[in-house]
Amino acid sequence: MHELIRDITLCILFAWMLGLLAHFSRQPLILAYLIAGFCIGPFGAGWVHSQESIGVISELGLIFMLFMIGLEIDLKKIVRAGKVILFAAGGQLLGGCLLGVLFFVGIGLSLGGGQFDAVYLCVACALSSTVIIVKVLYEKRELDTLPGRITLGVLVLQDIFAILFLAVQPSLANLQASVILLSIGRVAVLVAAALLISRYVLPRLFHQIARRPELILLGALAWCFLVAETAERLSLSREMGALIAGVSLSTFPYALDVTAKVTTLRDFFITLFFVALGMTIPVPGLSVIGLALMIAAFTVVSRLVTTFTPLYLMKQGLRASLLPALNLAQISEFSLVVIQTGVADHHIAAQTANAASFAFVVLAVLSTFAMSRSDEITRWAIGPLKRIGLRDLDHGNGHAEEGHEGGHGEARRIVILGFFRAASALLAEIERQAPVLLEQITVVDFNPNVYQTLLSRGLHVIYGDISSADTLLHAGVGKSEMIILSVPDSLLKGASNEKLVRHVRALNPTALIVATADLLSDVDELYAAGASYVTVTRLSDAHELFTVIEAAQAGLLTDKRAELDQRLGERREVLP
Repeated sequence: MHELIRDITLCILFAWMLGLLAHFSRQPLILAYLIAGFCIGPFGAGWVHSQESIGVISELGLIFMLFMIGLEIDLKKIVRAGKVILFAAGGQLLGGCLLGVLFFVGIGLSLGGGQFDAVYLCVACALSSTVIIVKVLYEKRELDTLPGRITLGVLVLQDIFAILFLAVQPSLANLQASVILLSIGRVAVLVAAALLISRYVLPRLFHQIARRPELILLGALAWCFLVAETAERLSLSREMGALIAGVSLSTFPYALDVTAKVTTLRDFFITLFFVALGMTIPVPGLSVIGLALMIAAFTVVSRLVTTFTPLYLMKQGLRASLLPALNLAQISEFSLVVIQTGVADHHIAAQTANAASFAFVVLAVLSTFAMSRSDEITRWAIGPLKRIGLRDLDHGNGHAEEGHEGGHGEARRIVILGFFRAASALLAEIERQAPVLLEQITVVDFNPNVYQTLLSRGLHVIYGDISSADTLLHAGVGKSEMIILSVPDSLLKGASNEKLVRHVRALNPTALIVATADLLSDVDELYAAGASYVTVTRLSDAHELFTVIEAAQAGLLTDKRAELDQRLGERREVLP
């Protein structure tokens, strides 16, 4: 017992020290935890050598990690997932697994006879890292973009795929139809029971203790371990039970509260899991490094092929097809969970598991770098893809006018450069108050959904990247009378309002240019760059909020809300 406490102390201390180093060098924290485990483990300094301690620490961390993954799986989002996300995820998962089996069997890994290295690796390589992706997309403010939503949708469906694999995994050595059906039946019973209890019993209990945070935390942990132990009794695994416990709570009214209460404890045990995993990684030999590099290379290539292809075939355009493929090009922390379950059941060789861990480390570093520069990489890649014959949405589509080489005709009197919520609201307002003006407007943007929707409504739209001077030149912006920049700098990719104003002013010295400022200090810089007028959205927001305060003080808030509801009901916006 004293040795276990000492070992946990070393785990947390080294995880914190190397975590600080990773933070300042902008590397994934998971990478720091793995290195910390290696440093203090049996293959490093040897300060933690008890296999029992390592096993206990690892299993506790794994249970909590899967519980929290389950809590973050939103079943409602899966139900609402659009066909683009469903086809993209289906193509990526099925294509990735098929290519994985062919590749890993082709390089000599086993597929049966009690050893399933190829199976585990193809499943592990089909999953992407939620931790890394969400962190980078959040920092880049791209979670709410089209490629960001596609990426997150695919991640959710990957989690469902992993759940199904974990249900079948204990029976891999005896893959008979009856055994598989029995395993799936046990999972179905456990899921149904957990969902029913979390729907009809737990809300009443948690409502009674809503003001006692310690009891909410204790109740969530009790539920996690109860379902985990029940799963063990059903010949499943505690890890599988923890995942089901989390998924069942994700649908219930106190899910956010539970998640908030458990997050700190989760971080503690997830840290222990990755440190314990690092302890099991020996100093790699050339064969392990070689296999790890092959796994990493296969993951990147297969992800680009299996994600880009279905999105491109569904006419999402080159950019919106490439970005999710780049975002998803790494191995998931969930993959390490899958690998560890295989190691525990003696389904996969230790050397293969170590190679997978090293591949995870390599891709965690490389994909973080690639995602942070995904816009530059995408712009660089689009040219060669077009040269080999892949057409983007700016090619043809039957909307050619006056022989313009882009196939869309030159821009009209008023040009909206970039299309997000402010531009969507502007078009709805024009449609309501001066619909004739719509015939004089051109929109330039590279969101395929915006492009198709505007075309279907009969508006003039040019598909292109507004940060590219060539796009502005070929669109004919130099002949327009008014150019509107409604996208704030925080959402622009590869440009800023100031740079766009300078480009447009150089192309069109006489046009009226309306730009958008995020900060008050940006206003003077935009005017100096050549803007005719600068909008500051915080001012209009402040005015609206002040009218709400006035209405509330006068007892007219209900009337004001009714007026707003009527206005919203009359609008037909492109972006809801």
